[in-house]
Amino acid sequence: MDKTAEIIIDGKSYRYPVVVGTEQESGIDISQLRAQSGHITLDDGYGNTGACRSNITFIDGEKGVLRYRGIPIEEVAEKSTFVETAYLIIWGKLPNQAELRRFSDLLTENSMLHEDMKQQFEAFPANAHPMAILSSMINASSCFYPELLTSEMKPTFDLQSARLISQVRTIAAFAYRTSRGLPIIYAKPDYKYTANFLHMMFSHPLKDYELDPAAVKALDLIFLLHADHEQNCSTSTVRMVASSRANMFASCAAGVCALWGPLHGGANQAVLEMLDTIHKSGDDGSKFIEAAKDKNSGKRLMGFGHRVYKNYDPRAKIIKKACDDVLEKLKISDPLLDIAKKLEETALKESYFIERKLYPNVDFYSGIIMRALNIPVEMFTVLFAIGRMPGWIANFKEVMEDPSARINRPRQIYTGPALKHYVPMKDRK
Repeated sequence: MDKTAEIIIDGKSYRYPVVVGTEQESGIDISQLRAQSGHITLDDGYGNTGACRSNITFIDGEKGVLRYRGIPIEEVAEKSTFVETAYLIIWGKLPNQAELRRFSDLLTENSMLHEDMKQQFEAFPANAHPMAILSSMINASSCFYPELLTSEMKPTFDLQSARLISQVRTIAAFAYRTSRGLPIIYAKPDYKYTANFLHMMFSHPLKDYELDPAAVKALDLIFLLHADHEQNCSTSTVRMVASSRANMFASCAAGVCALWGPLHGGANQAVLEMLDTIHKSGDDGSKFIEAAKDKNSGKRLMGFGHRVYKNYDPRAKIIKKACDDVLEKLKISDPLLDIAKKLEETALKESYFIERKLYPNVDFYSGIIMRALNIPVEMFTVLFAIGRMPGWIANFKEVMEDPSARINRPRQIYTGPALKHYVPMKDRK
């Protein structure tokens, strides 16, 4: 017998089906609640609201579980690459050799931007935030592909998804270089995805950037670990915009804007800013940790704890090892990184942090790695957007392929003034 839930309002009973997912997550389908009872649910921040059914990513925050299309993140991180993971997330299966080659070729062939876009980069002020440039230029790029505006997605989906994943790193690198008055560097067809990004970021016209395999591997892992993370703020934004039948580029540009917020994509930047503040105060991290325990101190330990994970963030376990490896291989000597290690060591052994489940999260370690790779702080969130693009595209695809999908339109509980009437200017006080 199918499970149902009962809601009683003013003595009248309403029954609604209980929906159970493949991992036994359950929810109450209240889609008919307003029509039948005249009531809605109120859930500020949507913390208890399932906005969709999705086949892409599973998270169990209590147990510290993350799976892409059913595959544990630990296996994906150990055995896969960002490009292969992007294919897995978007198309729902691991590619065979021919499929991966075709996808990789599409990424290589579509890394170039239309030459007319160059002047648009130059139009931004030198101090423009790269996330503003990224969202604007993703939208601008779509103007050169009129086929995006057609209602039929399937014929060009493979091309457009590869084009967007490829061009997002090109736009990011161009934004960085124009902000510093540097000439634009194009991708090389013989470089792989992440190596090409570093090449476009740091090479010079007369001398290519020397690619360190440890650096490339670490950055590829950062992209992979951020490729999707269920219905977070930016992914939900992509789905919301896609529900209006906006095109892929417009929907993902909206995701960039949502990710820009410091409470979402800016967390790893906040980690480095915290470390810098500690260093400038002459502290090795010890005093800051003590202050962070005092609610009245105003000090907050950034990069620790997570909204979803009430256990150790599984991505953090993976990236911690990569962080240790890359710092050792690159022989980095940096006082901020020394402070980071002090904070990490303390938080992992002190009962105060363990009891509150304030473990270092993925943002803590990714910020450290990106600093070690000389990625400027203002580019941290941009790299997050590059990594998250496959997840946004996969969610866009789900919305477009759902025959029962309709435009998203949340309700509200109005708390403003009751009926009032217009007062002429001469009668206003």
